[in-house]
Amino acid sequence: MALIEVIKYDGNNSEFVWKFPSEDLKIGAQLIVNFSQSAFFVKNGKIYDEFNEGRYTLKSSNIPLLNKIINLPFGNNSPFAAEVWYVNLITKLDNKWGTIKPINLEDPLYGVVVPVRAFGQYGFKIVEPRNFLQTIVGTIKAFSAAEIVEYFNGKVLSSISTVLGKAIAQNKISFLQISVFQDELSDICKKLINEEFIKYGIEIVNFYFMSINIPEDDTSLIKLKEAKELSMKIKTVGKDIYQMERSFNVMEKAAENEGSEGSMINAGLGLGAGLSLGNTIGNQFGQVGSHLNSNPSPPPIQTQYFFIIDGNQSVPYSLSDIPSLISQRIINQDSLAWRQGLTDWVKVTSINELNSLFSTLPPPLPK
Repeated sequence: MALIEVIKYDGNNSEFVWKFPSEDLKIGAQLIVNFSQSAFFVKNGKIYDEFNEGRYTLKSSNIPLLNKIINLPFGNNSPFAAEVWYVNLITKLDNKWGTIKPINLEDPLYGVVVPVRAFGQYGFKIVEPRNFLQTIVGTIKAFSAAEIVEYFNGKVLSSISTVLGKAIAQNKISFLQISVFQDELSDICKKLINEEFIKYGIEIVNFYFMSINIPEDDTSLIKLKEAKELSMKIKTVGKDIYQMERSFNVMEKAAENEGSEGSMINAGLGLGAGLSLGNTIGNQFGQVGSHLNSNPSPPPIQTQYFFIIDGNQSVPYSLSDIPSLISQRIINQDSLAWRQGLTDWVKVTSINELNSLFSTLPPPLPK
């Protein structure tokens, strides 16, 4: 077998470790190490001498550690056996990652457990080639970027699950808003994942979330959106008003079933539920509820009006009470009011029966 005259590896952007195919070397051969490469002499599975970028004529003085093991002769063209390994030091940026299965996490704002999917990409480079060669490669003759990604895939996904869980819990981030925080989450993931990679001589140079999402057809996403809508409604009108509106809805449904003994029982149950939810409605509703069992035809419920006075919701007023409120300047034409049947607070003058009260009262006294 001919002795090797030139030892080199042209390399590419996918292979990160490559073993020179022959071990029949000779003193005087040319060892070529290209830019962004490192070369190692290995004997019996142990790394001895290391070469960085450059061109070398092999002499016993070039490989002193290996020479001590095999006692290289000094004559030209003297043969010797050893392995030559190359490590690629380029930066590989387009490594894709993605969750194989959704990660079940609880939304911290709305308490709904949702299956979260995520995907993106990251870049890495080998910064300690000797460490990398010793800890990962072993006796494999070639080691590609895809194999590195596969090797660390479990760590990447574990870190992503940990980061998402902690970040949303600590910062109260809803999954409906999480896309806004992708850059911050990317930085946290990069730091956490790099702590593991660096143990093997690899450094993470960037890490990105390209998408964090919930399947559109998943029922938990529908529940999450409904919870958000409900929260916004309560926040807008206030908890007490929301509960009162719910009680009105119960009574309206009960009233639709009038005409039979069974329907009257349903009406009583509906009214009872409304009373338990809306204590702010007043004693008048309690009186109606207490007479339902003895009176098959409950008396009509008088319309009650609520106002925003000094920034707070008022107690309920009947129509006969309102002229006094107007005359005392407690409410005016710009005050906000609400009654059963309205979906939101409106100006007093938008309610016909209240608007007419302003036209029947004298104007303010001259100053």
